Amino acid sequence: MTQSKHYPQHIDLEPVMHAEGTVRLPGSKSISNRTLLLAALSEGTTTIHDLLASDDTMVMLGALRSLGIVWEEIDERTIVVHGQAGVLPNHEADLFMGNAGTAIRPLTAALAVIGGDYTLHGVSRMHERPIGDLVDALNEIGTQIEYTGEQGFPPLRIRRGHIHANRMSVRGNVSSQFLTALLMSAPLMARGHAVTIDVVGELISKPYIEITLNLMRRFGVTVEQNGWASFTVQPGQKYVSPGSIHVEGDASSASYFLAAGAIGGGPVRVEGVGQDSIQGDVRFADALARMGATITRGENWIEARGNGVLKAIDADFNHIPDAAMTIAVAALYADGTSTLRNIASWRVKETDRLAAMATELRKVGATVEEGADYISITPPEELLPATIDTYDDHRMAMCFSLAALDGKARRGNAMRINDPKCVAKTFPDYFEAFASIARNELF
Repeated sequence: MTQSKHYPQHIDLEPVMHAEGTVRLPGSKSISNRTLLLAALSEGTTTIHDLLASDDTMVMLGALRSLGIVWEEIDERTIVVHGQAGVLPNHEADLFMGNAGTAIRPLTAALAVIGGDYTLHGVSRMHERPIGDLVDALNEIGTQIEYTGEQGFPPLRIRRGHIHANRMSVRGNVSSQFLTALLMSAPLMARGHAVTIDVVGELISKPYIEITLNLMRRFGVTVEQNGWASFTVQPGQKYVSPGSIHVEGDASSASYFLAAGAIGGGPVRVEGVGQDSIQGDVRFADALARMGATITRGENWIEARGNGVLKAIDADFNHIPDAAMTIAVAALYADGTSTLRNIASWRVKETDRLAAMATELRKVGATVEEGADYISITPPEELLPATIDTYDDHRMAMCFSLAALDGKARRGNAMRINDPKCVAKTFPDYFEAFASIARNELF
């Protein structure tokens, strides 16, 4: 799969007077990497259509190949994976995981349960992203995972353990990917008895768990829920290929274009995700509607149209933390102070997104209050031209492209985006897609 772009060290965005058009979304990163691992663990061969071609999926594909999983590229968006029915041909491997949380966390659990001798490591930021709650949950039931660097963080060494328990617990308030990892590996443990996972405390980002449960069902495994407090996998279930599966367009990526439609007049339509999406981030459109945008939905599309100055918003965004970043930039075009609450998970993402967002919003003139788990943004009278640092974080680059929008509020300005190549993590063609909806004529 080819996904790299030869972007310069920075991209200069001129003020965009109007946003209008249609964008075909790349595949969802969350669905793509979950589907790749489930296909590898399944009986049978799976053809995956519309797979995201990005740095994070390349990390997962590379890891699977190192583990002996055979896959073939049919075209840029279609992969055929030959499942190994819950075993791995290679019992030793050194795996480079980049900065892909959707790859390292589920793989850690699967490798620990299956057993072997594996090392997992990544870029320096990956070694700052917590994984201790997942490791603790697994080691408490008999797996053998060791830290080779700082306690609680990658890199990791996984050796063959002996699972001696059928009930485990994991904290839910750091990252939902820990629970996703345990859920996806649970059928590998439920050989002769049920396996139950208890969630300690509040579970954040519940829509991402819904994606996990939905995809597990597609591959033949049903999980019993006790609300969001515990999850049980009954014995006798195994992953079986559905034959072929289509990856939805990425709802988090949709947020930038929908926001562009709301700020820049629109209409802007995204294709590849619609009213029946399994992704929680489609609820981003509801937040835009609360801010005054007109949202319409179809089976495989969503469209946003602006109605003048946006309304300030004060809301809990725990359920859509990634897409909530786009709301923070849209708040620059609102009629007052907007507050995004319950977003502490921003601090353990590709960068400390709370600190990074506060710093960059201030550059364009906003008044910002940064709390432990919230951010308040008061827009300036006029946006200032700025050079935006992206912290090797794809969402910082994509979010701040929106600050080039002029819109009816006449607040847009020239923006320089440093290190634009970071968008390759999830959306290698982002800036071309953004240019396709940018209009320089006045309303």
